[in-house]
Amino acid sequence: MKQLLILSGKGGTGKTTTAAAFIKFADAKIMADCDVDAPNLEIVTEMKAAPESKNFMGSDKAVINQVKCIGCMKCLQKCRFGAIKKVGGVCVIDEYACEGCGVCAYVCPQNAVSLEEDKAGEQKLYLGEKVFSTARLKMGRGNSGKLVSAVKKDMVKNVSEHAESGVGEELAIIDGSPGIGCPVIASVSGVDMVLVVAEPSMSGCSDLKRLVSTVRSFDTKITVCVNKWDMSPENTAIIEKFCEEEKIPFAGKIPYDKSASAAINSGVSIAEIACPARDALHEVYVNTIKLL
Repeated sequence: MKQLLILSGKGGTGKTTTAAAFIKFADAKIMADCDVDAPNLEIVTEMKAAPESKNFMGSDKAVINQVKCIGCMKCLQKCRFGAIKKVGGVCVIDEYACEGCGVCAYVCPQNAVSLEEDKAGEQKLYLGEKVFSTARLKMGRGNSGKLVSAVKKDMVKNVSEHAESGVGEELAIIDGSPGIGCPVIASVSGVDMVLVVAEPSMSGCSDLKRLVSTVRSFDTKITVCVNKWDMSPENTAIIEKFCEEEKIPFAGKIPYDKSASAAINSGVSIAEIACPARDALHEVYVNTIKLL
């Protein structure tokens, strides 16, 4: 099974739109959404079966037993993260500020504080004619890289387990996170190729260079396309020149097309409507699959 990961240097470049279109073009039966901070690929994947859900447990966080707490505020005074406040005579934890350091449990004279495993997110797995793995990270949690790895692991594991049902095709399409942080690093690990959807702006050129450097550190094949290229032909030319100098295959460029926005707002893939952006994106798809 070949794994194609689609990335972008920042949010809003058209990464998920591209991933959804590729899934339609390829009639892909294996998919994953590794953008765990803002997953939305399942909106256009038309999964028929209900997903299997499970909690993703992260690092420990403090919990205060309200019966034992006497409101002495020693924990509040020692907390370096401002995660504790006094309410109604007892201390309570702000789960979004707590770092799980355990100082509050150490200083509590009543043993009212304990560290407990925290629900950091939720994983979803769709099975049936297709395998689609996704997850959503809970706000303020720092386990995005681990959750991305869990999403990919579920995808690969269930492809092998459900091969007899027709799933087990040669292509898996993965929608990654924007940027170059932990979730992107976890997404790139183990894939066969990365398609970067670039934006024709000065910041987009900078984002592309950082992302290329990150992907190359994994010795992973890479190709680039430019979305909404006609918004800035000058910056598009800069990106094409950069790819030529760095010997990176250039998969193509997609024009700005209001039909794409209409398709997104309707919750359908741009691959399903006739428009210039769809045709250009199909050419990018063909070129990418040839490289893969």
